Amino acid sequence: MPTLDDQGRPEPPLAGDEIATVLGFLEFLRATLEWKCAGLDADGLRATTGASSMTLGGMLKHLAYVEDEWSAYWLHGRDRQPPWDAVAWKADPDWDWHSAADDTPEQLRAIWREAVDRSRSLVAQALADGGPDQLARRTLPDGRAPSLRWILVHLVEEYARHNGHADLIRESVDGLTGE
Repeated sequence: MPTLDDQGRPEPPLAGDEIATVLGFLEFLRATLEWKCAGLDADGLRATTGASSMTLGGMLKHLAYVEDEWSAYWLHGRDRQPPWDAVAWKADPDWDWHSAADDTPEQLRAIWREAVDRSRSLVAQALADGGPDQLARRTLPDGRAPSLRWILVHLVEEYARHNGHADLIRESVDGLTGE
């Protein structure tokens, strides 16, 4: 059982192997986003700060898309599922961000949590089947495929980047601060 910090986030292992460390940091970053979005109503999840149109609700939906896109679509080669399958991504590449304004806080949290649960399961399956060197079933236009290792580090990068945004937005909503 992982040690939890004061916000209920699991501490990454201090001396784990490569995968335990990466997954530990990914879980910590997922829990940080959840903490930053906790307890907010629709107005709080739609709030922006500065000149940005970025919202915490949009961030939840975007990161749900990122989880599904990399674990199901790329890694396992699966077709996109609702709601991602009905989006004309080339015509509206920021659909995940701005469509979140039409969703309730409960819908946004559910979309994100369900995507995280699917991603955890699909990553565990891939680790059991081929380890971190396993290549994604889908390839980039140039024919190269990212490894599971690359996908996991990319997920860490996405959460780390957006958790910084979440800090600023949440502080502007109700003054909540913290790492």
